[in-house]
Amino acid sequence: MLVIYTPAEGEPERYSVDDLSAIESEAIERVTGMEWHEVDQALRKQAPGAMRAVVWVWRKRQQPTLRFNDFDVPGWRKRLKARLEYDDVVTLLPQLRKAAESDEEFTEILDEMRKACDDPADLDRALKEDGPKEDPAAPGGTAESGASLSVA
Repeated sequence: MLVIYTPAEGEPERYSVDDLSAIESEAIERVTGMEWHEVDQALRKQAPGAMRAVVWVWRKRQQPTLRFNDFDVPGWRKRLKARLEYDDVVTLLPQLRKAAESDEEFTEILDEMRKACDDPADLDRALKEDGPKEDPAAPGGTAESGASLSVA
């Protein structure tokens, strides 16, 4: 997951949770009261506490005495966003493909996933690498979903 923080003045700052240390990840767990898998889910749901905690641990690298309770993000809905990175897409795609009950539902899921991606091209790349949706009734055991992923 990638957390993007856009300060009131300045360029967006991008923080990947993949680059956190174990100590930093544990600090996020501690201040949010969540285990890491819950933090991951909270980030996917755009939960402000989880996103703020990620930015906070990154800021602590430059300001070691910064306390979580003293770090706020006014206007957080405009300034904080969590987005999927390529590795997240690769991990989620097979699960979502399996959970979809139809090609139409899978297409709808992909449309939502594309909005959650930092780079929508990551979804296209992951789909190409993942291959077609399995369909045991089809000759050879697979069938293309037929879903169009072009963005207007």
